[in-house]
Amino acid sequence: MKISLERAALLQTLGHLQSVVERRNTLPILSNVMISAEDGSLTFTVTDLDLQATEVIPAEVISPGKTTISAHMLFDIVRKLPDGSQISMTLDNGRMTIAAGRSRFTLPVLAPDEFPVIVPGDLPNEFTLSAEDLGGILGRSRFAVSTEETRYYLNGIYIHTVDDTLFAAATDGHRLARIKIKRPEGAGDIDGAIIPRKAVGEILKVIDDFETDVKIALSSSKMRIEMGNLVFVSKLVDGTYPDYARVIPSGNDKVFKIAAQDLERAIDRVSTVATEKTRAVKVSLDKNILQLTVNSVDMGVANEELAIDYTGDGVEIGFNAGYLRDILKQCSNSDVEVAIGDPTSPVLIRPQNDTDDWFILMPMRV
Repeated sequence: MKISLERAALLQTLGHLQSVVERRNTLPILSNVMISAEDGSLTFTVTDLDLQATEVIPAEVISPGKTTISAHMLFDIVRKLPDGSQISMTLDNGRMTIAAGRSRFTLPVLAPDEFPVIVPGDLPNEFTLSAEDLGGILGRSRFAVSTEETRYYLNGIYIHTVDDTLFAAATDGHRLARIKIKRPEGAGDIDGAIIPRKAVGEILKVIDDFETDVKIALSSSKMRIEMGNLVFVSKLVDGTYPDYARVIPSGNDKVFKIAAQDLERAIDRVSTVATEKTRAVKVSLDKNILQLTVNSVDMGVANEELAIDYTGDGVEIGFNAGYLRDILKQCSNSDVEVAIGDPTSPVLIRPQNDTDDWFILMPMRV
């Protein structure tokens, strides 16, 4: 195998793929990227056995062939080569030689027939979303995905359809994000698919590089995402997602509106005195006044008042400051409506923009 291509094209592709590869692997082949050269194009494939990414780019193929090479090593080499370099890659006697200008690297390879490939199989639900819509529903709900492995069924974003609507939901038991968009044509009835946390992260890392629509295909166990010449195939989380609609409050009668960015920045300021043990912020509502208080035995007390339009009953309620800020960051370009019931009940937060996003936050004792 012998190929030649520009550094910029190779660097972008390896940038899309290399983070799929885990730094530590029990199987050496999983540390490698499979490279297949034929008919004027290169196909790069990486996998961790649950997620697979493949990208095809044009190249001068002098001699076709296939091999695998360390993904992170190749990325580091290409990243450090000068801008505008023309890179040649030659496979000979079980070694890959990478040359550009006066730089030359010779690396070991592993046989491509050992490389595992995820076969997506039959994917009955096929539809298309704009990159903006897909990035939006994943990006605005990702923060609430659980990282607790014991409740593995919460380790992803749950998508499903109801009538003419597609919903994306994520929760870790402390906060919940529910994103809603019009069901795309061809989506059919999606009973529920849990897109794993890592797949969500990898899609969001690269989606801004693509302006084309995204082709999505789903089965009960796998998902295929196609963005231009980049394709992800992922296993879905095998589990039953809880009925999150049951925790969405409907009778919260203490309601106020405020600019999300103003509230988020105020919480950030008073949290300066917070420690890991005192991460709670107390929110006090009274006539036209919202007061934020953080009280730390070790670091001191901070409070700030914000003027709001509120004439309801007074209430005091506590929140995890970080969780509340995470929600407000999803609404940073708009006002938010905050609906509170009593100090022990879930709070509903809705951005006042052209979305129909809902965020739920559980209070904490202060």
